[in-house]
Parts: sequence; structure tokens; C-alpha cells
Amino acid sequence: MPKMKAAIFVEPGRIVLDEKPIPDIGPLDALLRITTTTICGTDIHILKGEYPVARGLTIGHEPVGIIEKLGSSVQGFREGQRVIAGAITPSGHSAACLCGCSSQDGAGTKHGWKAIGGWKFGNTIDGCQAEYVRVPDAMVNLAPVPDGLTDEQVLMCPDIMSTGFSAAERGKVRIGDTVAIFAQGPIGLCATAGAKLCGATTIITVDSLPERLAISKKLGADHVVDFKKANPVEEVMRLTDGRGVDVAIEALGTQNTFEAALRVLRPGGTLSSLGVYSSDLKIPLDAFAAGLGDHTIVTSLCPGGKERMRRLLSVVESGRVDLRPMVTHRFKLDDIEAAYDLFSHQRDGVLKVAITP
Repeated sequence: MPKMKAAIFVEPGRIVLDEKPIPDIGPLDALLRITTTTICGTDIHILKGEYPVARGLTIGHEPVGIIEKLGSSVQGFREGQRVIAGAITPSGHSAACLCGCSSQDGAGTKHGWKAIGGWKFGNTIDGCQAEYVRVPDAMVNLAPVPDGLTDEQVLMCPDIMSTGFSAAERGKVRIGDTVAIFAQGPIGLCATAGAKLCGATTIITVDSLPERLAISKKLGADHVVDFKKANPVEEVMRLTDGRGVDVAIEALGTQNTFEAALRVLRPGGTLSSLGVYSSDLKIPLDAFAAGLGDHTIVTSLCPGGKERMRRLLSVVESGRVDLRPMVTHRFKLDDIEAAYDLFSHQRDGVLKVAITP
């Protein structure tokens, strides 16, 4: 059986490069030859054992590649075509999909409800930090890459861009809104770009790394706050003349950032939470106005499917957003263990890495 190289979860603390059989595909699947992929913060949660996956699983959920083989029932695509697939790969026919929440596809079971059922790559099936990946329900999930766009231009579309934009969309950012975004890692930076596209006219970003704050200004931030130099809640309230913000986006997944986002809301404001939390959250009584502040708290999981990908590719092709500066490091798949070491320890100003087989 033909083999391929793949980044495999062995145990908490160990993701290693090894060989696995090239995946077989079913009638509705596609086999994608990966040309570029990347490492996500969620992969680091897996590496650390904070999010459980099966031992021996191939990790990764952000594929850019070329169709190597199509299932017998797949129509509308051709072998050799350049495509992406979203990190979330809905079936299109589950109860969650038909309710309009395709991110949670497959979440319902006879034992109850489990979140993030639509996230399959590197979670419940083999992912794309490999030479090949099987894309399930290919007609629902593959999106052609427009001619003229490079892999790195579209690399953020499968997850980071879709997730970051969803924070602004779920928060219902409107024209003229004031928005605060806590943390300017890759997802937070995309949330900044998404808030700008949705019509926010005052965007305040919070981080401590100068290079990230500088990129956030390029993507749409009007004010930047270094939380090591100033209290971010006090600074946001000062910048809004005590009014607070219409939408606060939490993009890190910690108690401190969640609480700060809650504290800067205007009455009736919305907290849009993106972070992946590793422990229980507490809602402070005063910040929550004892439940009487007319606040809204929403969460979102990266929207997937080919229509979502088509829209994001259109944004990139239009030139309205350029996320290439987020790719700070490049590695071959053979060196992915070194890439994990760099990314997990956040050395050398890393934001995102491009991995090429």
C-alpha cells in the first residue's frame, strides 16, 4: 500500500512525523494532495493534551492543495484542480446543517449533544499536516482557488480568517460601531479585519507584542493598547469617553480577557467569544450587572463549507484584505516537528507558519 508522510499525535507532548498509508476515498470523497498547510493554536491544545484526540491521528485542519482523485459520485470538480477545504467539513444533510448551524454537523448523538461536531480534520478523522488528505463530502466542502492567487494568500481561509470574521458577524458589528478586540494573535488579527469589513469605524485592539499591534493597525485598528503599559479596561473606557464598546471580541481563551471584554461593553453591548477555553469561566457579578445589563454573550465555531470558502476567497481576490504578512515562518513537512517547537513556544515573533510537503 502506498505510503505518505504525516504529522501524527502520539501522546500529550508528542506530535511526530511518520509514515501512514495514503487514504482510500469513498464515492463522495476527494483525495487532496497538500501543497500548503499550517499549524493552528488548536493543534497546540492537542499537543499539550488539553484537547483529547485518538493516538495515531494525523493532525491539521487547514488544507490548500490539488485534487488527486475524485470519488465516483463527485460532480462539479476535476482531478488536477486547485482547491481549498474549510477546517469545518459539514455533510450538508445533518440536523445541525438543516437548522443553519453547519459548524455543529454531527454533534447530536443518542447520548446527548457534543459541540464542534463539524470539525473533523485532525479531530475525528485524519487531518492535513501530511502529503495527502481525504476530504469528506467533497461537493459540499471543496472550493476552487481563483487563478492568480498564491497558496499563502488563501492559507488563512480554511480556519483563521473564517473564525476571525465570524466573531464580527456573530457579534452583529454594524456601520459606525466601536469594537474592542482582546488579543491580536492570528484569530484576533482576522477579527480586526472582519470588524473593519463589517463597518466598524472605531476599532481598539489589545495585546502586548509591538509587531502584532503594528499588523493590527494595517488590518484596520484605529487605536492599539499595550496591556503591559496600561490597564486595558480603563484605556478602552477612556477612548470611548466612558460609553463602552458596542461589541467586544475575546480572541485568546482566558478568564482575564473574557472578563475584560465583558467590562468594556456598553449597556446592551455584545461579547463575541472566540477563544478556546481550557478551564471553567466565571462571570463577575459587577461586570455582568447582576444579569440586568441587557448584554449578549455569543460564541462561534469556524464556519465551513464551500459557500463560506467561496466568499472568503472572493474577499482575498478583491484585495480588500491581505493576510500574507501573518505568515512569518516557512517549513518543509520534513521539519514539522521543529515548526511545532517554534510555534508552541511562540519564539522569534511567530504568527503563522506555512508547511509545504
